[in-house]
Amino acid sequence: MPTLVPLIASNVFMTFAWYWHLRYKDIALWKVILISWLVAGIEYCLAVPANRIGHNSGMSGSQLKILQEAITLAVFLAFAAMYLKAPLKWNHLVGFGFVMVGVAFVFYERG
Repeated sequence: MPTLVPLIASNVFMTFAWYWHLRYKDIALWKVILISWLVAGIEYCLAVPANRIGHNSGMSGSQLKILQEAITLAVFLAFAAMYLKAPLKWNHLVGFGFVMVGVAFVFYERG
């Protein structure tokens, strides 16, 4: 949990940093880049400690990365639907399901 909450928060910030501007095509690219970098700075302040906490608590680098990817997809699905007003299609959900199967495999440890 100490790793999960800041990873989710960091992904919310990074998703905004990468995609917020798609609704504002009239803003100059250099301004979009500057604003996105400022938002991404907040993301780093959350993600780096979350990864350190996770690693210090026994998670491997592979587990941290696949967890981050799964969170990224979940956050993006919500962002795309609510902010970009993009419809979620069945194939998007199936693809996300495949990633979740990958997450399960990475975390699976035969005892």
